[in-house]
Amino acid sequence: MTTATTPRVFTQQEKTITLFGLMVVFLLSALDQTIVSTAMPRIIEQLKGLEYYAWVTTAYLLASTVMVPIYGKLSDLFGRKPILVIGIGLFLLGSVLCGMAGEPFMGNLFGGGMIQLIVFRALQGLGGAALFTSAFAIIADMFPPAERAKFGGLFGAVFGLSSVLGPVIGGFLTDHGSVSLLGYFIEGWRWVFYVNLPLGAVALFMILAKMPSLSHKATGRIDYLGAVLIVATTLPLLLALTWGGTTYPWDSARIVSLFAFSAVSLVLFILAERNNPDAILPLGLFRNRTFSISNLASFVINMAFIGIVMFLPLFMQTVQGVSATNSGLAMLPLMAGLMLSSITAGNLVARSGNYKPFLLGGTVILIAGVFFLTQISVGTTRLDLGWRMFIVGLGLGPAMSLFNIAIQNAVPMHQLGVATSSSQFFRQIGSTIGAAIFGTLLLNNLHTELPRYLPNVPGMENAAKNINLGEMRSSSGGDTGQQIKAALAQQYAQIERAFNGDAEATQALLKNPQLPEALKSTLKNGGVRAQVHQQLTAQANTVATTLSRGEAGRQALLGSGATPAPLKAQLRALPAAALATPQAAQVTAQRVQQGILSSEPQVAAQATTAALKQIRAGLDQQAATVAQQVSVGMKRGFTEAVKSMIGTSIWIILVGLILTTLLPVVPLRRHPQDVGTNEDAPAPSFSH
Repeated sequence: MTTATTPRVFTQQEKTITLFGLMVVFLLSALDQTIVSTAMPRIIEQLKGLEYYAWVTTAYLLASTVMVPIYGKLSDLFGRKPILVIGIGLFLLGSVLCGMAGEPFMGNLFGGGMIQLIVFRALQGLGGAALFTSAFAIIADMFPPAERAKFGGLFGAVFGLSSVLGPVIGGFLTDHGSVSLLGYFIEGWRWVFYVNLPLGAVALFMILAKMPSLSHKATGRIDYLGAVLIVATTLPLLLALTWGGTTYPWDSARIVSLFAFSAVSLVLFILAERNNPDAILPLGLFRNRTFSISNLASFVINMAFIGIVMFLPLFMQTVQGVSATNSGLAMLPLMAGLMLSSITAGNLVARSGNYKPFLLGGTVILIAGVFFLTQISVGTTRLDLGWRMFIVGLGLGPAMSLFNIAIQNAVPMHQLGVATSSSQFFRQIGSTIGAAIFGTLLLNNLHTELPRYLPNVPGMENAAKNINLGEMRSSSGGDTGQQIKAALAQQYAQIERAFNGDAEATQALLKNPQLPEALKSTLKNGGVRAQVHQQLTAQANTVATTLSRGEAGRQALLGSGATPAPLKAQLRALPAAALATPQAAQVTAQRVQQGILSSEPQVAAQATTAALKQIRAGLDQQAATVAQQVSVGMKRGFTEAVKSMIGTSIWIILVGLILTTLLPVVPLRRHPQDVGTNEDAPAPSFSH
């Protein structure tokens, strides 16, 4: 059973101190979500595992999403301040462990460095859930919706600031933060997590020392069953969306079982929460159209949003070749647009009291911006990408704060905590599902697009499956370039054996469709040795026949351009008596013929060496050319995969636009005690 107390009146000083403290908390949480993105390509290179890229974000969002409604209920029961302190503590512990992921002293814990990072990011998420949820709930406790709209824009600006600082700081630390301390080397990307510690310390001090205690507004018990069923619904769903079509086929027993388990858990959750007075997510709130439609629209738009911004730094670093720092700076246009529209919309809503036009307008602008992003190419410059991202940011700004304002305005004060946490829950579950879906889409698109642009040469068989981000930035093809060189070196060794008479190597080369026909023709006719034998035999016979004519024959051979220089020197050295008579000329001709034939092994070895040298030079040139083709092909394939993925998000945003058109218009309350005028909203009961 829930109860309510008369809303406390706060002094201006308390409001100012609290607002400043909450902005630090908000900055801490928002900064962590943006600072990691530009470090991820470098992290993947060191810890390996592009297939786990989305899970670094998904793990954080999943853990955070599951805890959001739990923290909302706990803050209603026990107060906002202690829950916020606990959340910051867990968040900082997770940050420290994330920075240690993959270190030698961590060993093979959880199966390796990348899995360690995913597990510790989940721990971060367990604490991070309290930061956003408590901050928004405390603001809702202290300010009425009409005044809150302005602060919504302010917090949107803080989010924008963190979105600006995060990628820049993350990129700078990744590129330049590597240091040796006391003989121990620390990679730059680890400071991306360690940097949370000083900011977290400031946040804890502000909350513990300066923030007033806020009394809780409800009584009851924690809905443990509901929390377990939320986990049982979301986790299998996300696993199925992440593994489906990549690790396992969509119709495999494992994927189908995960979807079925999630569906059954959802039904059980609805049954358990339907008549539960202390439900972690009160189903009665869904009778409020503003609550239902706002959450659903926010869910859809955030699902599309994460699919866009999550992979843009990856595109810039792998395709455009910018550094981690510059990829962070390149995100500035998106964040500038978001800050501008968020602050502007917040202030205009505070004056007009009507949020729906700004939500509709923002969504339309967002669709236009995403459409422009689908027109990028390998040759797209940072400036060209920048103006497209600015439009996307303009469209995102209103949705970042106004959906939450609409929900808080439509519910009674005694349900403010759970309504705020529910709003955050649907926002984050949208982001979590979006990260899983778009991560899977990107991998599927890569496996489809890369083979279209990669050359058909040895060493490329697994390139589309074993994608390495570094080789996309490398003009030499990176690891795949090395694989090509190794494959061509192996082919050269096989050619060398064939030229030296290895019948098995010869047959293997003749069956190779990539081998030039000229080389095959040589191998079919016995190779270089057979050619040398044929040429020397013909030469020896010609010389013997000509030289048997005596001195006239010698002069004819000396005057012929076809006679090799060494043979001419040998002919000049013959004494006149050797050719004086027909019998002497015949004997001399036979000796010269035998001498020519006896040189066959030496001549064959020299010819083989020269031919192999020429083949080796050709293969080296081919390796360099193909490596360049691999680098360009991977960039083109990656670009097409990203464009296809972003194009999918347009349809998702269109669904969000349709939902937003159905959103009721509820005048904003001017005082905390006012009740929203939405006829669907459950009426609050305050005790005075």
